[in-house]
Amino acid sequence: MRIAFLNWRDTANPEGGGSEVYVHEIARRLVDRGHAVTQICATHGSAPHLEVVDGVRLVRVGSKLTVYQKARRLLRSGSLGPLDVIVDTQNGIPFLAPWAVPTPTVVLCHHVHREQWPVVYDPVRARVGWWVESRLAPRVYRKHRYISCSHTSARELATLGVDLARISVVHPGVNPPALDPSPDRDRHPRIIVMGRLVPHKRFEHVFRTAARLRPQFPGLTVAVVGDGWWRDRLVDAAAEAGVADIVEFTGFVTEEEKARQLARAWVMALPSLKEGWGIVVVEAALAGVPTVAYRDAGGVTESIVDGETGILVADSEAEFGRALQALLADDPLRDKLGAQARSNAAQYTWDAAAEAFEAILSEAAEQSR
Repeated sequence: MRIAFLNWRDTANPEGGGSEVYVHEIARRLVDRGHAVTQICATHGSAPHLEVVDGVRLVRVGSKLTVYQKARRLLRSGSLGPLDVIVDTQNGIPFLAPWAVPTPTVVLCHHVHREQWPVVYDPVRARVGWWVESRLAPRVYRKHRYISCSHTSARELATLGVDLARISVVHPGVNPPALDPSPDRDRHPRIIVMGRLVPHKRFEHVFRTAARLRPQFPGLTVAVVGDGWWRDRLVDAAAEAGVADIVEFTGFVTEEEKARQLARAWVMALPSLKEGWGIVVVEAALAGVPTVAYRDAGGVTESIVDGETGILVADSEAEFGRALQALLADDPLRDKLGAQARSNAAQYTWDAAAEAFEAILSEAAEQSR
């Protein structure tokens, strides 16, 4: 098959996150399976306009806002060559590929952004964005197949009018740690948070929790692994919480450094407002690190087995803090959950995800013939 992925960012983009990892890991394996894969995404200063990475042809056009229109223009022009199927990634805003070409289109939607719009944008843009996601998109794609990364997200899509029968769930995989053997855990308690530095990740909750816990846990540190446009605000938040001296901002790191950071950590904190799945949860799990997250965040209710591979709490910062405190204070419990998390994570592989993804794309392409 000749496949085009439309995604507003790629993994080289400094603002890239789990959605970009998911697309690239699937795309590169589809190339290995003999398919021709192109990804259209926005330009940025960290990579050229045209590039081939792991066999995937990357075409970077437009900005964060204009990439949607420019991608449709590219599709209309036919300059990408003939395509058998398009994967239209909806990170809040879809590419509306059916408006450009009649090529079979499958929508990839990690989660619904209902709660995130008012956190990230002003009231006017938040209302417009939510209207596009909740009203326009379901109508445009009313006859198209969907792929989501969790059953929770699939059920959320159904509340917008998407028929559950048209939604397939393909869980993300996880790559083995880039270091073998891994370094030892830190001697003193260490909390890790990972991901894009954006408002809806709510890493500020971890800083305030660390401020309350540091008297009980001498030597406590917090590692913030990742980068994003909210970084300066988070640096200020750490200072305001009185924990700037124990919080380490690593910035964007290599896979090897990510493995080092995970190996050192005692527990992962994921206070996100919303997660479609939480790839970082399974990455931490594979390193034997249990995660604390909010149950209302959605997809984490599937990537975390509550009480077995981590702890899910109500949307209360106090509850979140108590769960972190319990894991940091109880070595046997933390070790038990970490071991169970590692065992559970082994079932999630990118090869299995790519195989399932390929079957869905093949079916969509065949149905149009």
